Amino acid sequence: MGKTTTVKSLAPILIVLVLASIYGFWYQNTRGKVRSAKSTKNGLNEAILGEPLGSRGTLVQFSSAFCTPCRATRVLIENVVKDLADIKHIEIDAETHLDLVRALDIRSTPTTLFLNSVGVEVGRAIGAPKREQITSAIDSLR
Repeated sequence: MGKTTTVKSLAPILIVLVLASIYGFWYQNTRGKVRSAKSTKNGLNEAILGEPLGSRGTLVQFSSAFCTPCRATRVLIENVVKDLADIKHIEIDAETHLDLVRALDIRSTPTTLFLNSVGVEVGRAIGAPKREQITSAIDSLR
């Protein structure tokens, strides 16, 4: 077996490794980061969410029962907002609110929406955000 044959037989493996690495880097860079959202005309309200909004802002977390990052995200958000009387945290079970999940284009759990005081989405974190990302997003709520 010559050198050319060996290179040809390794080419598919190398292609798969390169593509998997690119996907891995993309996935790591997009999970948990708070992204600005395009403001929508109609905000979310108590009738839709089942709980009143916070006076400055609301963090709406979509979770599912068997999602380990969802539990960690819930604990983190609860710890961040426990001393903030004007910020509310609402957790919604994505599996039992499929119409809302579809309407808001929630594609994975955990997804946390950052709503301003009138319920308009101003940011979104897909995946488990870090404490500093949450506090920074809360600080930007006015």
